[in-house]
This record gives sequence, structure tokens and C-alpha cells, in this order.
Amino acid sequence: MYRPDLSPVADSLALSALVGALPLLTLFVLLGGLRLKAHWAGLAALGVSVVVAVGAYGMPVDLTLLAGTEGAAFGLFPIMWIVVAALWVHQLTVSSGRFDDLRRAFNLVSDDPRIQALIIAFCFGALLEALAGFGAPVAITGVMLMALGFSPVRAAVTVLVANTAPVAFGAIATPIITAGSLTKISYEDIGAYVGRQTPLLALFVPLLLVALVDGVRGMRQTWPAALVCGGAFAVAQFVSSNYISVELTDIIASLVALAAVVVFLRVWQPGDGERVRRDLREAAERERQDGGDSGPAPEAARTAQPESGGAMTGARVLMAFVPYIVVIAVFSVAKLLDPVTEFLADSDVSLRWPGLDGEVLTAAGERSSTTVYVFPWLSSPGSLLVLCGVLVTAVYRVRAPDAVREFGRTVLTLRWALLTVGSVLALAYVMNLSGQTITIGTWIAGAGAAFAFFSPLLGWLGTAVTGSDTSANALFATLQQTAAGKAGLDPTLLVAANTSGGVVGKMVSPQNLTIAATAVGLLGKEAVLFRKAVAWSLLLLLAICLLVLLQSHVLAWMLP
Repeated sequence: MYRPDLSPVADSLALSALVGALPLLTLFVLLGGLRLKAHWAGLAALGVSVVVAVGAYGMPVDLTLLAGTEGAAFGLFPIMWIVVAALWVHQLTVSSGRFDDLRRAFNLVSDDPRIQALIIAFCFGALLEALAGFGAPVAITGVMLMALGFSPVRAAVTVLVANTAPVAFGAIATPIITAGSLTKISYEDIGAYVGRQTPLLALFVPLLLVALVDGVRGMRQTWPAALVCGGAFAVAQFVSSNYISVELTDIIASLVALAAVVVFLRVWQPGDGERVRRDLREAAERERQDGGDSGPAPEAARTAQPESGGAMTGARVLMAFVPYIVVIAVFSVAKLLDPVTEFLADSDVSLRWPGLDGEVLTAAGERSSTTVYVFPWLSSPGSLLVLCGVLVTAVYRVRAPDAVREFGRTVLTLRWALLTVGSVLALAYVMNLSGQTITIGTWIAGAGAAFAFFSPLLGWLGTAVTGSDTSANALFATLQQTAAGKAGLDPTLLVAANTSGGVVGKMVSPQNLTIAATAVGLLGKEAVLFRKAVAWSLLLLLAICLLVLLQSHVLAWMLP
């Protein structure tokens, strides 16, 4: 059986970490520096990871390739299955002719694009993250912003940055529950610690969003609404994670923030909305002339369409929101009712990956559980979204052949995204099973007491590679716990820091970049989004690192 050696290069952990990082360096240089298309960058990085696994770590060729095939399978199902289903539900809204009503319904709350970004990208995106996660919020909210007149790049970057603060408690707190199950630390305790870190991000993210939409001037004109939105979300996230329910934290926080913004807009409205709409139209036109819109986007997202006639009655508003009401209802039943949750979980099929399972050990010498592929054919958020699509088809009276055709078009639109995500997850599995990822993490963990500062970096790294805060915790939670014990630090704090650091790594994950790019019609332009998002990701990571360092010493009073 293969057991990873953490220091295979010259018996040096530092050199081994440098060699182990070559696939990631390849990925980010090709994507951010050379602006290569994401699927080519992903395939190239996968090739480098295979060479490093076989040449430097001594992993047998057959096990290396099998690890890649399992990762690719996981990337296609359940991850891309979720994205395909989410965009299909959206396209049903378009083909039924209801999408223009949805845009007009949002205009009833506010016709200011900056406020719409707060409501859609931050509040509604957080609710989708709470229920579904795995890229669905980015896919759905991205096309919604484009249909409201946002340019493709601005829409994509806005939703990528918005999809930060909710991630730790996403998919009914799956990242935190995963960390708890691996470390045997109560997940309620981990959630309470995270609830004293990510709310500080939530407080400032809405200000970043209005700045992304309209620059510094937009921040000056809309900061009261942005602070109300971020403040309400932050307070609700803190209270829920510490005193109500870790699992329900993002659901409660997103609804509280949405209600706070709607109520606040009854007494205050920003000015200059027409100027912002004009600027967005001009920006969209410039991007089209520069060739920025390079791929097939969902029909409603290509241009802002003329509004249909007639008054927006209550019935029309309700019908416009049917897909999202159905999504919330289905996921609430599936995730919050224990009998349903257990029934769905029992339907999962565990497959011991042929030729790989039982042949790979962890660095600690234990049998790796990663080689068991779980096929959640019914419990997957993607399958639940398909159910939502069937219900929407019935409510909107879309002909079955038309719905099937829309599904086929969605798969065709996402074909390069499927290749990208499959290759990136194959890369992640090769790096994980060969020992490359844990070598990097162990080297960073050797910083001693200063590790409190670097701790969130591991979560950022894990999420950037895999596109999942849950996967980042699966990779590094126990490492964080062990390193904390050796450095005399609070293990719960560092496990929580891994989760909090991961939330700001998601916006630069090739998986999420591809989902965002595909949703808004920028297929092959992931490098553009990476270059625009990476600075925000690193800035927020630095803030989390400083916060955790202070919490480990000066601000220990902040912790439970």
C-alpha cells in the first residue's frame, strides 16, 4: 500500500513543500499571469501534479491516475450536477417569459443597481449558500445581475466577492460539522468561534460590493444601506451561531439582512440611480466591443431586455418568484426535517473506487477514507434542484419537450466548465492522496506560535484548490488541531480559523471562477475574473489572519 512521505525531496520538508506546490503555482500562473483559459490551465496543472506525485513522491502511476479519475468523477457529480440544475431552473424562468417580471419585481424594492447588488448578490446569494452551496449561488445570482443590466465582468466579480461571509455556514453548516466530526471538537463550539470571526467580514463585504458596482462614489452614496445590510447580517450570524443554531445560521442571517434592507429603504433611498444605470449600460457595451462576452450565456443574461407591459400585480410578482420560492421550500424540507434528511442520506451509494480503495494510506498510516466515492444520486443539491425544475415546469406550464431541450442547451453551454471542474478536482485528489497538500500544510504549521497568523492561510489554500470550504476542513482540520497543541494555542480557534480562511479562498477557486464565467457568458475568460478577484481575496485573507493572531493573544476576550 502507498503511504505518503511528507519530506520526499532531499529529506527536507521545505523543499518538498516547494515541489508539492508546483501544480498550484502552475495553475495560478497560467490563469492569472498568462491568462490561459481555465480548462487548459486546469489540465496543465493536473499534468504537473501527476509528474510530482510519481516522480517526487513515488506514488505508483496506476494509483495516481485512479486518484485523478475519482476526483474528476466528484467534480462532475455532485458539483457540476448542482450547477447544471441551478442554471436549468433559471432558464425555465426565461423560457416561460417570467424573467422580465422578476427584474421588474426587484425594481419595486429599489431600481438602484447598487441596492439590487446587496439584495441579490449578498442577501439572496447567502440564502442560496445556506441551502445549496457548491456554486449554485454564484450561478444563479450572476445571471440575475446581468439581466438587471450589469456587465458580465462586473456581475461575475460582484457575486464572487459576495459569496464569502456565508460560506462557513453554507449548506446547513456542512463545513463546520465536517471539522467537528474529524477533530472530535463539538461543532457547536467551532461554530461559535467562527461566529466571532466571519461576522466582521460580513460587516464590510456589502461596502465592497457597492464599491465594485459604482466605485468610491457609490460607496459614499450608499454606505448607510450597505452598513444596515452588513450589520444586520453580522449581528444575526453572531447571535444564531452562538445562541440559536449553527445549522440555521445563514438562513436566519440572510433573511434578517434582507428584511433590514427592505425596511430601511422605506425611510431612505440613495440618489443618482439613473447615472449608475447609464454607467452600467456603457460598461456592458464596452465589454462587448472589447470581446469580453465570449461565450453563450443564458438568454436572459445577454442583454437587458425591454420590459413587458401591464401593471405588476401581486399575482405577477408571486409568479416571478416561483422558482426561488420552490427552491427555498424544497431545500428547507430536505435539510431541516430530520426524517426527510435521513431518508435522503440513506439513499446515498458508497462506491469503493476500483483499484484505489485500500491501496492508499494517510501520512499517519491510517487507511484513507477519500478513496470511497459517495454517489448522492437523490440527496445531492443538484438532484433537489432538478426536482425544483420539474415543479417549476408544472407551475409555469412549460411543455415537457421544451424543458428537456432547455436542459440539453444548459449542458452544452457548460461543456467547457465541466472539463475545467473535472480537471481541477482531479488535481485536488492527486495532490491530496499523494501527500502534496499535507506536505504544504505541515510546513506552514511549523511556524510555532506565529502559526496563529498563518492558520487561515491553510483554509484559503484548501478552498482555492478544491472550491469547497468543506473539503478544506477535511484536508486541514486535524492538522490545525495538532499544530495548535504543539504551539500551545487554542485548537478550537485554529480549526475555526481554517474555516474562516476558507471563505475568502472560494472567490479565486478555478471551480467557482468557471461557474461564474459560464453563468454570465465569459467562458474562457476566467483569467480576467481571477485578476480582478485575487486582490480582494488576499486583502480579506490578511484581515482574517490578523484577527486570528489577535484573538490568540490580545483579543482572547472575544472568544467564547
